[in-house]
Amino acid sequence: QLQLKESGGGLVQAGGSTRLSCAASGSILNIDRMGWYRQAPGKQRLFIASVTRGGDTLYDYSVKGRFTISRDNAKNTIYLQMNSLKPEDTAVYYCNDVSTTWKSDSWGQGTQVTVSS
Repeated sequence: QLQLKESGGGLVQAGGSTRLSCAASGSILNIDRMGWYRQAPGKQRLFIASVTRGGDTLYDYSVKGRFTISRDNAKNTIYLQMNSLKPEDTAVYYCNDVSTTWKSDSWGQGTQVTVSS
């Protein structure tokens, strides 16, 4: 079971930027699609972005044009560059292999991002 550790969250002012990282305990080279998800207080965890081995990306409309997902297979790491942050982006952010999100034990601890207005 691949272990995932998210980092880079914190308190950011509205309009600001930050970059999240997700380090995997093993190789992600053979994982077709890695994704970022977020869970706001009192809400379900939702998909926001994914990237394939070949670099193809997919975004939820709520973050498209503001967030950029990328992966470094050599470092077994996924990134999420977050720009033009809004208070509604406040959430705990998680990464995962898109094909294993149904497994409750596949999730890491996440990283909290709080955007102040």
